[in-house]
Amino acid sequence: MSDSEFALSVVMITLNEEGSIRSVVEQIRQVVEKSEILIVDSSSDRTAEIASQIGCRVIRQLPAQGYGPALGMALKNATGDVVVTMDCDNTYPAQAITRLVKEIEAGYDLVSASRLISRPPAMPLSNYLANLIFAKLAGIVCGVKTTDVHTGMRAYRKSLIESFAFDVNGMALPVELLVGPVSEGYKYKEIGIEYFERTGQSKLRPLAGTYWTLRRLWKWRRRR
Repeated sequence: MSDSEFALSVVMITLNEEGSIRSVVEQIRQVVEKSEILIVDSSSDRTAEIASQIGCRVIRQLPAQGYGPALGMALKNATGDVVVTMDCDNTYPAQAITRLVKEIEAGYDLVSASRLISRPPAMPLSNYLANLIFAKLAGIVCGVKTTDVHTGMRAYRKSLIESFAFDVNGMALPVELLVGPVSEGYKYKEIGIEYFERTGQSKLRPLAGTYWTLRRLWKWRRRR
């Protein structure tokens, strides 16, 4: 990747990712060698130790407070002008960072990397169908056109993060970080990406995740 006019931070939330942290960071470094890689970690394994050894900036959140508070901490502590979020389980293509940053450079405030332009073979059918429904609801309830409200890979201007008041409490924070800014008029674009088999165990909690997704969509409903 050529040097950007913006300083870049890539942030990830980690919970017992010692089997994947090294390979994910290596992939990121191949694409954006000079970026800050910030990890907010609540692991009981060697994830934080490995991340520090390979040059990541590590913030420990112990005891674990959940994904929302961890993601909020990562976003607010990132030092870059552009902040890219990823998961640390090998599901997202690091190569897409280049495209995300270029769209920010082109003038967008928020660029979302959709896994669901077509059905990814790595995603279970039940998850795929649930995500399709949530995306449709985002359009109906919030007036936000998207195919993937839950993607963990996005680029944000740091100025958006600093000015947009988001609630870290509860699950499904990526939903609020999409429909909220778009509802408030921030400039938004969606691109498509591949989605791969994860390394390690899924940490999804479907019932709680559904409740919080619907709650956040309703919070940002269109008010006529």
